[in-house]
Amino acid sequence: MIAWKQAVEQAQDLQALAEQLQTGGMAGVYSSSVQLVQDQLLFMVKEGLEKFLVVVTAKEEVPFAAEVSSCGRFHVFVAELNSANAAALRALLPWTAPQPFGTEGISLGLGDRLGLASPGHIKTVRHSPVRPVLAQQSMRELDLTKRTYRDVLDAATWAVFQEGYSAGYGADGDHLKKVEHIQAALELGFSMITLDCSEHIDDGASSLSEDGVAARYRELPADLREQLEGLYKDKTYRLNSGAEIHMEPAGFERMVLTYYRALDFMEMVYKTVIDKQERSVDFEISIDEVATPTTPQDHFFVAHELQRRGVRASSVAPRFCGQFEKGIDYIGDRAQFEQEFAIHSQIAEHFGYKLSVHSGSDKFSIFPIIGKHAGKRGYHLKTAGTNWLEAVRVIAARDPELYRAMHRKALATVDQARAFYKVSLDLAGVPDLEQVSDGQLPDLLRNNNDVRQLLHITYGFILTDPELREPFFTVLKANEDLYEQFLMDHIGRHLQALGIN
Repeated sequence: MIAWKQAVEQAQDLQALAEQLQTGGMAGVYSSSVQLVQDQLLFMVKEGLEKFLVVVTAKEEVPFAAEVSSCGRFHVFVAELNSANAAALRALLPWTAPQPFGTEGISLGLGDRLGLASPGHIKTVRHSPVRPVLAQQSMRELDLTKRTYRDVLDAATWAVFQEGYSAGYGADGDHLKKVEHIQAALELGFSMITLDCSEHIDDGASSLSEDGVAARYRELPADLREQLEGLYKDKTYRLNSGAEIHMEPAGFERMVLTYYRALDFMEMVYKTVIDKQERSVDFEISIDEVATPTTPQDHFFVAHELQRRGVRASSVAPRFCGQFEKGIDYIGDRAQFEQEFAIHSQIAEHFGYKLSVHSGSDKFSIFPIIGKHAGKRGYHLKTAGTNWLEAVRVIAARDPELYRAMHRKALATVDQARAFYKVSLDLAGVPDLEQVSDGQLPDLLRNNNDVRQLLHITYGFILTDPELREPFFTVLKANEDLYEQFLMDHIGRHLQALGIN
């Protein structure tokens, strides 16, 4: 008989059984998941490669769809980790549902494209001040992985339950551009919305001639021009820190052309959707998915306009100087980044929200700068794809032939993948796999930036290949501990570089 079933059969009361299961060491039982609530003992077990929810109780019914049997003095309900049962779990244990984090403190957007990474994320942050946003996906990521927001939320729910993590986690509808997508995420219970304003930012204004800017500016309504000129043109504002922001006349018209339509979009979404919620929601404004860097003047203009229009943001993500490419370190002038980041951080503090850094994974060279200038109030840092790369490293370590097949798929689809991600990937830097031994594959993924970006941006094509998908998940599930260790080591490096204890 399976050990946990034998323990149930011999149990005289649920409290003693819970203590026995929580001591650990019982095969197949996740000891951190053991919860005694409303005369029901809940815990998670793993049988083979699959996980199940077990409920032991004297009751005739439980709020889960499950197979029931009698065992000793109790009924035993074994439930699949499906969506209906995840919703029931969130109702029974509210801490398994996402929650907003507000405008202060350090939060990490960890994300989980596979539905398997969150236990490792929780183990990494649970003894730190970091608040984890475990569910974080964009519509692009959902399309490429063929998942839904319900799938993403449910995976986070089960991970939180598995680890007994009651400190709170977030769920972010990331880089959403359409009201219907925002509403769908909120209806599911997502605690955070990241509004992607890129389609409403005039990225081309930065390349216009002075005459072109002047001509375009004159086309704006006269009352709008008069109002904005009175507020900003050649004006100097003093921040709480004492720093001053001077709105140079030379760049004023270009700034207005770049952002005025985006501000209308932000206000519309906030007032028609976010502000009408009966619960608190973290509302992040993203102006980073463009080529035009956000100057401190631009940032102040956007922040001041949001305040003037009554839009309350929990965080704002500027487009910082330099390049924030997927899977590799920061590219750019670190001295310039620090100088501007310090001002951006002071602007965020002045207006009462957190500064947000997107595509933040693996930016080790600037993490100390972020921690130094934003660590006191807090910030939000988004990572996600790097967790996929750690999963691929598990495959390279445990099934080299499968990795080689995935690598070949990546090479075959990389041109299609480039349409979704801007990277500096140079295929000439990707070595011929025939010249790479099996033992070298995991380090190749860690040390070669071109290989990292190759595998990073092609995840959708790999995960939807029927010949690769099933064996990929089989290997990951069979090596759950190794994947957790890789994640803890890698995300742990992020925390250390950020100066988080």
